[in-house]
Parts: sequence; structure tokens; C-alpha cells
Amino acid sequence: MVAIDEERGDIQEATWRVIDVRDPLLANRISDIDVLVHLAGDYAVDSDPGERRAYNLRAAQTVLTASAAARVRRVVLVTSAMVYGAAPENDVPLPEDAAVAAEPDTGVVGDYLEIEALVRRALRSHPGLEVTVLRPAAVVGPGVDTVITRHFESPRLLTVKGCSPRWQFCHLDDLLSALVLAARGLVKGVLAVGSDGWLEQEKVEELSGLRRFELPAGLTFGTAQRLHRLGITPAPATDLHYVVYPWVVDCAGLREAGWKPAWTNEAALEQLLELRENRTTVVGRRLPVKEATLTAAGATVAVIGTAAIVHQVRKKRRL
Repeated sequence: MVAIDEERGDIQEATWRVIDVRDPLLANRISDIDVLVHLAGDYAVDSDPGERRAYNLRAAQTVLTASAAARVRRVVLVTSAMVYGAAPENDVPLPEDAAVAAEPDTGVVGDYLEIEALVRRALRSHPGLEVTVLRPAAVVGPGVDTVITRHFESPRLLTVKGCSPRWQFCHLDDLLSALVLAARGLVKGVLAVGSDGWLEQEKVEELSGLRRFELPAGLTFGTAQRLHRLGITPAPATDLHYVVYPWVVDCAGLREAGWKPAWTNEAALEQLLELRENRTTVVGRRLPVKEATLTAAGATVAVIGTAAIVHQVRKKRRL
């Protein structure tokens, strides 16, 4: 096994080749590789959006181009089931061949959409290159920090009036086992990865001990977008869609290959809750410990509600 990174890692079984995956010389370092699994990316919630996207797209583009030049037989990439989009009218579950309907934006979802566009172009330009794309549901596990995991660090669970989310998770262990199948060529194409079925909002509240609060959709997304423009929240308002609307996927391709998730949605949620480590997050932004004590009684409601009131006051003054 060959591992490629900018610095040597601690996996003793791997042969390490130290190089930035964005380096055009990458092709020279992978000429003896048959299958390449690309996992180098920056998907941190708090990363600068422009720098993050530049890194992710350059990395994916270089890996695909270098793999074709080096005659690598198969490349495996990971994006997200978020590319299907989260919407109140979504089928539950969504089939793997459902339309990619996510909104392009400055967030991580926009990066995934751009990377999948690069894959489609690479397949047209290099017909001999085989590319498999895995689209996991909400990923859970040690070290995972996303808009979804931060949602469960909030004092309350945000919901939109008239719509109840369904929750599906993908534990890192199950993503890894799916990657092994893809690397071996036992599954191909575009495949969704996740635990079987889904959890209703009521079950999530029961398991987490967190209560919901409901707001109208217009107020929720409009205010969240204003807060994002002001730099108060790290992610665009469209990311909130993924915590209030369903985007459950049917992992038919993997099931047909004999794959079974080791983690249930209930078990994955339980670990997610255990990994919160007493963090407190308000509308996507983690608060320092000294501030967190001020938020225990539903600060998310206060932040969104206050911003909405300020907006209304300003509007009335203009009139």
C-alpha cells in the first residue's frame, strides 16, 4: 500500500511518498499504482471558502489528470449525498440515480458539486480511466466536524414549520468498508453510502434529549443568510436545508454487491452525541466555554430571533 501526503504519516504498513497532491509532478509518483483512492481535501466548516474551494478543486483536478497520464486504472473519490439537495418534497429515500439538485453556493456542498463536474469532464477526456464516486450520508465518527454534527451541539434542534426532517448517518467505519469494495472494483459508478433506513425527528429528540424549536422557513433562511453575510455564521444559509429537510439515500448499489452497514442510525447518533465533548454551537458557530454558559436556555432562538427583529426595525425606519 502506498500513501501520499505532504508529510509522512504514522501508518507503518504504508510506503509513504511525500508530495502535495496538487503538484503536477504527482503523475511521476503514481506510475506504478493501479488504484488510487483520493481523500485529500479541506472540508472544515470554518475554513476560508475561497481558499478551501481552490484547494479542493486543484487537488481533485490534479489527481484525475495525473492518474490518466500515469495510466492508473481506477480512481475512487468521496463527495456527499448532499449533492442531491435537501428539500421538503424529496422522496424518502432518494434513489442513487436521482437528480443532483443541490444549490451551488460558497459552502462545502458547492465544492462537492464542482468536484463531481470535474469527474464528468475527466471521464469524457480520458475514456480509459475508471472513476467511482461515493456519496455518504451525514458522516459520523471521531474527528468529524460538519454542519450536521454541529447541529447536535446546539441547545435546541432547529426545525421548520410544516416539515419534519428524517435523519440518516454514515459512520466512518461503513464508509471505509465501502471504499474497500470500490477500490477492489466490486462496485462502480456513483454510489450512496449510509446506514439502513432513517430516524424520524421525534426519535432523534428522544435519543438525544434535545428539544426542538420551530420557525417559519422564510424567517429561518433569510436571517441565516444575513448572519452569514455579516460573518457571524461560517456556513451559507443553504447548509441549513440539510438539518431541516430530508436527504435520505437508498444504498442499492452497495447492497446488491453484498455490502451491509455495521452501524445503525441509532448507534451512529449515539456516538455523535458522545463526541460532542460539552461543546456549544449557535447557528453553526462554536462558542468559547465562557460564552457557552450564556446559551444554555436556547441561544439559537435568541440569535435568529434578535437578528430578525433588527431587520424588521431597520425596514420600518426606512419606511
